[in-house]
Amino acid sequence: MAAVICGSLAFDTIMNFEGRFAQQILPDQLHILNVSFLVPGLRRDFGGCAGNIAYALKQLGGEPLPIATLGIDGADYVGRMQSLGISTEFVRRIEGSYTAQAMIMTDLDNNQITAFHPGAMMQAHLTRVEARPGIKLGIISPDGRDAMLQHAQQFHAAGIPFVFDPGQGLPMFDGRELAAFIDQATWVTVNDYEGKMLCERTGWSPAEISHRVQGLVVTLGGEGCEVWVDGERTLVPAVAPQAVVDPTGCGDAWRGALLYGLEQDWPLVRCAELGNRVGAVKVASRGPQNWQWAG
Repeated sequence: MAAVICGSLAFDTIMNFEGRFAQQILPDQLHILNVSFLVPGLRRDFGGCAGNIAYALKQLGGEPLPIATLGIDGADYVGRMQSLGISTEFVRRIEGSYTAQAMIMTDLDNNQITAFHPGAMMQAHLTRVEARPGIKLGIISPDGRDAMLQHAQQFHAAGIPFVFDPGQGLPMFDGRELAAFIDQATWVTVNDYEGKMLCERTGWSPAEISHRVQGLVVTLGGEGCEVWVDGERTLVPAVAPQAVVDPTGCGDAWRGALLYGLEQDWPLVRCAELGNRVGAVKVASRGPQNWQWAG
């Protein structure tokens, strides 16, 4: 059974700053911020939430079906997905636009500063989500604003259960829109910061949100994650990685594991446990799509 993955495909330019942002940014001078970071290490990776999630789900043995857009420079990305056995049936090429680009700088404490050019991603709403045999569930991950709104409505109308995981796209929506996403979704996942913003904008507590869906997961980085079901909170401990090399794409690896577990009809806590294990594997490798799952 396939999992429809709505989200971005992007090229990630990843830079390593051999210092700490906190030592370079003066808190009382933020109103005239003008800083430059020397980044000796630089590489370019295939990324974007849809691509990273699809990669993770495929690693685990699932069947990802990404709905996403690429620009005029996207041929290599299409070839990569096809070489991995990931369907490109619903990957649309947009003429006159570049593929989305993320410029990510990471310091010694694994803090990150990211600049993002959406490019072709802003046309992701042109591809519709429709029911068809073999599709079991889906996910709304960070994407163009119109695509996130329309794909959620289309999932709901088609009767396809889906995860709402707005990620860094959450600030684009007000409380009314976020409440509508929740009421259409089957599951909601956010990180700790996003969870606080989601609660603030909707006026609902985590317990209240969990009563409106089958489950809410709040990831806590190195502290594991909280699973909320019917108002009850379960803390799922983190898994210690063999090494902390690169956090880029850890959230997407976690999302792929979540989808795999949901495809298998696992309880949400078991899905989160797998997500924590997969995230620990990913963080030990550089780049969002260079890790390997050994089971």
